[in-house]
Amino acid sequence: MDQAEREQSQAQPRPEEPVTSIEEDGAMTDDKWKAMMDVTMAIYDFREPDGHDPSRLFHRSVNKRLVPDYQDIIKEPVALSILKQRINKREYKQFSDFVRDCALISHNAQTYNRPKSQAYEDALVIKEVFHDQFKKLVASGVISAEEAKYPDLGEIPEADPLPDDEDEEEEEEEDDEEDSEDEGRRRKKPGPKPGFKRGMKDSQKQEPDLRKKRGRPPRVDTPMETRIKTILKGIRKFKGPGGHLKIVHFERLPDKAAYPDYYMEIKEPIAIDIIKRKAKRKKYNSVDHFMRDLDLMFDNAKAYNQSESQIYRDAADLQGDARKLAEQEKKKPDSEYLMEDGRFPLPNGILHRGELWKVGDWVHIQNPNDVTKPIVAQIYRTWQDSENEQWINACWYYRPEQTVHHFEKHFYPNEVVKTGQYRDHRIDEIVDRCFVMFFTRYSRGRPRDLAPDKEIYVCEARYNEEKHKLNKIKTWASCLPDEVREKDYEMDLFDVPRKIKKVPSPIKHLLKDDAKETDDLPRPTWGADNAPPVVGAVHRRPRDENESPPPEPTPSPPPTLPPSAMASATPRQSMNQPLLGATMVNSGNAGAAPLQTPIPALPVAQTSPAPMPQATFQPPMNPQMYQGPNQRRPSNFVPQTPTSVYQSTPATHQYSAAQPTPYAAPYSTNRPHAAAPVYNPNAPRAVEVFHLSDAANAAIPADIRQQFHCDERGHPELAHSLKYLARKEERQKHVAERKRKREEEEKQRADEEKRQRVSEETVLEARVEALAPRAIECMVKQVVTGTDELYKMFYHNQADSVRAADLKSRESRILADQLARLTTSQILTQSKKE
Repeated sequence: MDQAEREQSQAQPRPEEPVTSIEEDGAMTDDKWKAMMDVTMAIYDFREPDGHDPSRLFHRSVNKRLVPDYQDIIKEPVALSILKQRINKREYKQFSDFVRDCALISHNAQTYNRPKSQAYEDALVIKEVFHDQFKKLVASGVISAEEAKYPDLGEIPEADPLPDDEDEEEEEEEDDEEDSEDEGRRRKKPGPKPGFKRGMKDSQKQEPDLRKKRGRPPRVDTPMETRIKTILKGIRKFKGPGGHLKIVHFERLPDKAAYPDYYMEIKEPIAIDIIKRKAKRKKYNSVDHFMRDLDLMFDNAKAYNQSESQIYRDAADLQGDARKLAEQEKKKPDSEYLMEDGRFPLPNGILHRGELWKVGDWVHIQNPNDVTKPIVAQIYRTWQDSENEQWINACWYYRPEQTVHHFEKHFYPNEVVKTGQYRDHRIDEIVDRCFVMFFTRYSRGRPRDLAPDKEIYVCEARYNEEKHKLNKIKTWASCLPDEVREKDYEMDLFDVPRKIKKVPSPIKHLLKDDAKETDDLPRPTWGADNAPPVVGAVHRRPRDENESPPPEPTPSPPPTLPPSAMASATPRQSMNQPLLGATMVNSGNAGAAPLQTPIPALPVAQTSPAPMPQATFQPPMNPQMYQGPNQRRPSNFVPQTPTSVYQSTPATHQYSAAQPTPYAAPYSTNRPHAAAPVYNPNAPRAVEVFHLSDAANAAIPADIRQQFHCDERGHPELAHSLKYLARKEERQKHVAERKRKREEEEKQRADEEKRQRVSEETVLEARVEALAPRAIECMVKQVVTGTDELYKMFYHNQADSVRAADLKSRESRILADQLARLTTSQILTQSKKE
């Protein structure tokens, strides 16, 4: 990350600051410190052509509370915020140290994340940006080529293979699979039954391993879902005049690099693969809801393409055909969509024993092998068969003692592991409710509204029954049914998160005395058909590279001294020794149990000091990186892992990428700082031109060569063809004309509204002007009438004479005032003249 930032800052030279030459001894100069910060800020500002910010996942360090295994894999975590902090504190001794930190950002992301994940792809992008920025710094003379050289951080380890029992279904199903489901619902073909192998003895035909084969929940589609699938399958069959399938244009969205203008003009891009994914995830609540997305896809194609193009015509034809198919499907009764085996889906759940059991519920199911250990499972399907008997399909979770694992494996108390077993059970086989929590939330609280007597389990891993491996779950959402993946449950949090200590395997005692690392994997002991193993097994085979070692044993506390010895300790010694004990408790291994009792004080003056546990405590280099047992790190960041990992988990933490602080001022207050360039998403894409050699140019036919621009030697420049450029210019004119018409219409509408407002104001003013004299006349009459009433009230019969006298005296006073004002003005005028 640091390197990418450095490259970006280097890409923006400051014209007002002259570049100094590189010092031979590699000392850090002001220009180098400035270049570091510029590169860092350039990474923040970089955007891809579609507006995507590849640095978003690397703004802050990964929170180890949310991604506990990150620091076990990544030994030197680095983030953009760490780069800025080290630059501001002037911690780098030489520029190559900064380059190494930059290289670590992308290297760490590639090491921890899987290829093709968002974090992995973004790391490659910022790595290129770093390289470009460093090249510019070398060219400008700020650093040397040796300083800009990327260090060797080791090879990126090959990604572990996905477990065979990964529950995430493929995002896109093959057409022939869909056809086979609709036509025959996977009709059985003649031949040997599953599990039969040539040369097998009769006693071997029913291998217990058959029960370990991974399954999937059965297809139990509602009539609405079947209608949607029928429409999607129907529009695939329509062909154009040339025999091409019309749907091929709409299978996926256009390439962002080839058609950047598409994403600027089309605000809601959508394609068939997205619609199918939404249908599979059960995002549609009706056929009309589904048709809105289908119409949007065709409308987008018609808006972007010219009306005479083939894509435009195919979109118009398919849109009409899809609407006809939808009307036909909606007219059919739901009874026509029953499955051949008579299954009738119950999407709203099953009412049994006064309780509603629905998809996503965690349940205990009867275990024929051991009634004291019911099967822990989650409901995936609910339906009713032809005999009106109600069924569920549930995914089993094994208990540790039902698995095959290494004899030193440790588990959480009440831990279960997810399996690939999806089994059918009658509704009356459900015993009770329970709950399974992901290990990241298990220690923090308890699900709300869950009865206190219900069992709660913790899950951390998947169980591969083929290879007998436990693979840590990275995405909890992938373990849940589609219907509840985006739903979360409320929790009653504990006052303080519980510290949970893992315990040894409950079947560790089953390890044979003569077990060797070269022995074959043992087999579990099976019992009833529709039940987990009676008991698993343990082995001594070597661990995989990605398998964590067992926790170290808790060191034994020092021997307790008699009271007399404790009393002889000096006050200073008594104060220091408990601090040492507290340090040992906090620095113990994560898997070890914390010491619950304080270590007694030991006197210094001893001939043979008691042995102390070898507990080491190394303070973190960066105080902000250390999280004590009662400290919490702010959660407003996005980890360096794919965003789907956290956005789709049941926990549904509202993670939001912290916005980088604008670089408003340089790190040095006495130096000017140029403003960072503003990203313009509407800027035209640079045209890439390729020049051919003479041999390649001669191999191109003359008629083809004439369709391209040619350089001074007559060689075609393999950019866009003239035909494409002409159509592009025509399209741009068309878009500009439409934009101009819209602006004219908006202007006319605004002028009309303005004229209407002016007209209304004029009418109102006229009315006010007409009513004002009448209002004054009315007011005068009321004043005169009121005055007469007052005179009559106070003077009775003499009211008229008194009023006349008052009026006469008032008129005289007015005349006197006017005379005084006139006299004063004459005196002032005469004085000015003089």
